[in-house]
Amino acid sequence: MIKLKFEYSYLKDFEHLADIGVIEEEVISKANELLARNGLGNNYLGWIDLPENISDELINDIEQTAEKIRKQSDVVVVIGIGGSYVGARAIIEALKPEYSMPFYKGNKPVILYAGNNLSSGYHKHIIDYVSDKDFSVIVISKSGTTTEPAIAFRIFRDILEKKYGTDGASDRIVAITDKSKGALKTFCNKRNIKTFVIPDDVGGRYSVLTPVGLLPVAIAELDIRKLLHGAKQMQKTCTNNADFVNHPVIEYVAVRNILYRLGKQIEILVSYNPEMRYFVEWWKQLFGESEGKQGEGIYPAGVDFTTDLHSLGQYIQDGQRIIFETIIDVENPKSKVYIPSDEDNLDNMDFVSGKNLNDINKMAMLGSLYAHIDGDVPVVRVVLPELNEETMGELIYFFEFACGVSGYVLGVNPFDQPGVEAYKRNMYALLDKPGYEEEGIRLRSRME
Repeated sequence: MIKLKFEYSYLKDFEHLADIGVIEEEVISKANELLARNGLGNNYLGWIDLPENISDELINDIEQTAEKIRKQSDVVVVIGIGGSYVGARAIIEALKPEYSMPFYKGNKPVILYAGNNLSSGYHKHIIDYVSDKDFSVIVISKSGTTTEPAIAFRIFRDILEKKYGTDGASDRIVAITDKSKGALKTFCNKRNIKTFVIPDDVGGRYSVLTPVGLLPVAIAELDIRKLLHGAKQMQKTCTNNADFVNHPVIEYVAVRNILYRLGKQIEILVSYNPEMRYFVEWWKQLFGESEGKQGEGIYPAGVDFTTDLHSLGQYIQDGQRIIFETIIDVENPKSKVYIPSDEDNLDNMDFVSGKNLNDINKMAMLGSLYAHIDGDVPVVRVVLPELNEETMGELIYFFEFACGVSGYVLGVNPFDQPGVEAYKRNMYALLDKPGYEEEGIRLRSRME
């Protein structure tokens, strides 16, 4: 039984609600096309069965490897870009944010992320931080030749080898890569480095429930079995329910596509919990890379409320009417902070004395929700009773399945990303990579 709920009753103030029953039939048809595995991109549908298909043997291996890394490391550097790191970071920072905070007292190991950009300043901070600490590296790349992680791996491998020697460095590296080919797999075979496999039929942005996400999450001492159980519960409702009666995924896909057809071109994923910031980043990649093709697609954006209510809130309230909001609403946050009283009451805030900060945050959510609805911004909610491994697993699979179905509704292949290659070709040409000489000449002539 899933715990996640989808709430769209706020749309009763809009004309759009009447169209939901009509489009739901279309959405259900596309969901069944996805499950039949005969649609676009059907060679990348391994994620559909992932939660159920991961073996106990693999889970045990991941847990044992994570324990070894924890024992030998003050710091773990996770090297990867896009789907190769952001899903794990989303889960860790939502449930164990202290693992990404070097200043957190007594935590071991600190988990840091490299190879997700080309900033020298960013990487120099990590290099300086690990210089006097025991550290290990998890490198995640299907090919081993993607520019950002490949460069970062060179840098941190060099540091490891100078610090521990070649064999010692190899014992502190774990690679998650192709099962049999590619530069990274070849290197690991040569050095006898521990590897886990990225399945051939799972694309990067759908890979969080493979070792790509599970190993870093296990290092953060989160229960990957509970995470997979939550995902499996959502998987069952999606794959064993051909009619999809009152199904949250179908309702969500139907609502967002109705709104898109009515000119709402931007979906803002809203969280009132800052620890969900990287989950929003994962969601942005999932939908942006999946739907943004052939001149189609809802633009995925994200905001942190209440912080962004003091900046972007003005645009959302009074700007162009091309936006709708999807709120991730955690009903019962674990942490509780109570507001003290102050007899002077100089700030005029004594009316909240004794209240839980979570309750004030909830009233801020409802206040902005109704303000935005009154300003002609449709708002829907994805509701979780609490934030833990199981509900996080449900949430991940909910959005993955919704993204696949929504891509089919739009008529695009939600499992490729041809547009991503354009910047890479230009970058390789400008860096004089062999084979790109003619393109380099052309680009440099444009720069003159």
